[in-house]
Amino acid sequence: MKRSIVYSTALIAALYLCPISGWAQHGHGAGGMGHGATTGHGSDMGNRDGSARSSTSGMKGGKSPDQMLASNAKLSSKLQPLLPPNTNLQDAARGFKNLGQFVAAAHVSHNLGIPFDQLKSMMTGSQHDSLGKAIHALKPDADSKAEAKQAVKQADEDIKETQS
Repeated sequence: MKRSIVYSTALIAALYLCPISGWAQHGHGAGGMGHGATTGHGSDMGNRDGSARSSTSGMKGGKSPDQMLASNAKLSSKLQPLLPPNTNLQDAARGFKNLGQFVAAAHVSHNLGIPFDQLKSMMTGSQHDSLGKAIHALKPDADSKAEAKQAVKQADEDIKETQS
């Protein structure tokens, strides 16, 4: 009996002391592609809604994705060929929650031939669909979960390679 009280107390203390903000991110289906304001690398692919999330938030120092692109010429030059000719990257990134979400969307658009403006509209519009849901809606024959996972991996690699 005494042992179970000690274990229960330890469990409650551990749950109390753990940062809950990361847990709160799960399952929202907003294609959240980020965890708070972290800039770590890796992915959390096991979301219930089939979305893929990158742990590369891109909100370093409170900057929006378009602001971060403006100050990262190396990443901008890497992303420009993924979007239609004459696309202004800062305008294209505006509205995304974080840099990782935008970069993954650019990769999905390029990889699957989905018009970027349609993908952006679904991910940043009033419904805020996840990347996986947007892929499924725009290209139902694609494996949306696998494609989202691949794009998140590509986005993480791009951002990691181009950080100054």
